[in-house]
Amino acid sequence: MVISEKLLDELLKDYKGPEDLLGKEGIMQQLKKRLIERAMSAEMTDHLGYAKHSTDGHNSGNSRNGNSSKKIISDDSMLDVSIPRDRNGDFEPQIVPKNKRRFDGFNEKIISMYSFGMTTRDIQYHLEEIYNVEVSPSLISEVTNAVIDDVRTWQSRPLDPIYPILFLDCIVVKCREDKQIRNKSVFLALGVNMEGQKELLGMWIANNEGAKFWMHVVTELKNRGIQDIFIACVDGLKGFPDAINSIYPETQVQLCIVHMIRNSLKYVPYKDKKVVSADLKKIYNSSTVAEAETMLGEFAEKWDSKYPTISKQWQGKWENVIPFFAYPQDIRKAIYTTNAIESINRSLRKVLKTRGALPNDDAVFKLLYLALRNISKRWTMPIHHWKAALNQFAIHFEERFPL
Repeated sequence: MVISEKLLDELLKDYKGPEDLLGKEGIMQQLKKRLIERAMSAEMTDHLGYAKHSTDGHNSGNSRNGNSSKKIISDDSMLDVSIPRDRNGDFEPQIVPKNKRRFDGFNEKIISMYSFGMTTRDIQYHLEEIYNVEVSPSLISEVTNAVIDDVRTWQSRPLDPIYPILFLDCIVVKCREDKQIRNKSVFLALGVNMEGQKELLGMWIANNEGAKFWMHVVTELKNRGIQDIFIACVDGLKGFPDAINSIYPETQVQLCIVHMIRNSLKYVPYKDKKVVSADLKKIYNSSTVAEAETMLGEFAEKWDSKYPTISKQWQGKWENVIPFFAYPQDIRKAIYTTNAIESINRSLRKVLKTRGALPNDDAVFKLLYLALRNISKRWTMPIHHWKAALNQFAIHFEERFPL
């Protein structure tokens, strides 16, 4: 359909500025309202089978019965429209169905704003300021609460039988419980599938991080279809490796190098961080276990007088650090440079930083699920060096590698 110049000239004949066109009572709003009402009038004619005031309607068994008022929310405004009625009460307009007050697309706007960490008040203000739409907190909650069903479906979906790499980590959120604000742990499992694509496998919440709960997480992953994991990268939680190996006895548990570095640098002031980081790099960049042990010894000799906790930390967890050195560079790069779980955590903290304590566990799941959905949209390519790493996995895990 082409809108004629004549019609445009008629619409704009009294135009004096942007407010006349785009304001709350501007041409665009009036035109949208009138077009919607005209469309519903046409639908009513089709429903009854005769035009308004036509004699064909005499003794037809149904007729027009005035109008009712209804406020509807579009993607950029709120409109007060007149809905035509019929005497039999069975007319339902298609453009504005019964019991529906929002056009398609408006809910997605609310969900999108919520997913980036905007509070209910922020969303209210934004919709009113930008779109001239007034919405209630209950409407925003109604829209976002619908996501909970999506979370449950996502959390229980079947998983692939094999994930060469699995990253397990935890992020702490503030949540209200029993009229108190508590720190709760949200557990995340990130898999790298056989195609090298990152895939968030699940999200769990508990009052604290512990090996017993991690066993529950890993058990659930197995129940959802994961038969084998080649390498599981975890943080330094005591008992974590045993929890994993109790469910997947052949899985090689590797302490996350990024966690090791981050925990080491907690003890180091800013002026020494660059040098200490460079010396730690000599340890995890070593070609063999023997070389790594030599580098760790040199690190201890150089820094123990100032930061004795760092070398003790590495020595105490050495058993789960050294598997890293048994792999060729291709697998090491896949393990080390794919610490996407850390990238996820940084993105989630940005979202959480704008919020206070969340009201309950459902609110935590709702917000983080939507944020994670945004993050995963960027995962369009396999991880770097994946084909080379996959070839090495086929060699190192020959008996378990799928043909």
